[in-house]
Amino acid sequence: MVKRIGVLTSGGDAPGMNAAIRAVTRVALNSGIEVFGIYDGYKGMVEGYIEPLTKASVGEIVDRGGTILGSARLPEFKDVEVRAKAVTQLKKRGIEAVVVIGGDGSYRGALALTEMGINCIGIPGTIDNDIVCTDFTIGFDTALTTVVEAIDKLRDTSNSHHRCSIVEVMGNRCGDLALWSGIACGAEIVITSDTGFEESEVLERLRDLDLIKKKRHAIVVISEKITDVHQFAKKVSLNTGFSGRATILGHVQRGGAPTPSDRILASRMGEKAVDLLMQGIGGQCISIRENQIVSVPIEEALVMPRTSRKPLQNLFERLV
Repeated sequence: MVKRIGVLTSGGDAPGMNAAIRAVTRVALNSGIEVFGIYDGYKGMVEGYIEPLTKASVGEIVDRGGTILGSARLPEFKDVEVRAKAVTQLKKRGIEAVVVIGGDGSYRGALALTEMGINCIGIPGTIDNDIVCTDFTIGFDTALTTVVEAIDKLRDTSNSHHRCSIVEVMGNRCGDLALWSGIACGAEIVITSDTGFEESEVLERLRDLDLIKKKRHAIVVISEKITDVHQFAKKVSLNTGFSGRATILGHVQRGGAPTPSDRILASRMGEKAVDLLMQGIGGQCISIRENQIVSVPIEEALVMPRTSRKPLQNLFERLV
């Protein structure tokens, strides 16, 4: 049985990562396995920034946002020579396997390490919910809650000033934050990479809301990287009866204490990751499907087609 494992967080931070670190550490320690925290992701692995973790060192972190292990991007990790340095650092400490908490880029590193003899298990930690093989990623529920709270407040002021609030949310080419928050907040329009963006059509819909439906305000939720929301807000002011105002929620969506749902999801996934490593299994990523915690080969997860969001999009359209 494996005797020493490492745990790291990589890519963008997400609320609930600390709960996953805690779960991995305590489940492993209670199973007689030593745990080492690898700081600053793969960069720390290469540089040897690795320290033992105890039950006490992961105490009182389940409710904290961010990641106590830190995170850093290391594009050079794709080079086999760089990974070889990481493997040397791990073997020097007797670390036989690693739990990697992060997104699909982190998974690629985990797969490459597994192929080099270090069993790795991936846990999906990202607010974007853009890991195809799992229904939900750690951090999505918390980010969604943050977005909903912000839009609810914007609606109050929009209603007072006959405004259209254009709210840009994160997503990294995945429109789940926009679509889910649009439904939860009763937004008038949601724009994602799935819906596409036809500026003239959106302006026409806003004119209809103002002139025909006599709406005092409108909320437009849009995923990042689709258009310049500040420029679009100016066009709303010029071409509709609404006063356009753009709000980019930005990195505030990454912060805050994780919701109970994210804490529990992270804990369940952390437990599953340790159980797999104890069986000598690597190259897998943890997923939740129909509320069941399962594992999927990373190779399959990286090439899975994205599931259709059409049912939720249809629901949104029927609610408008």
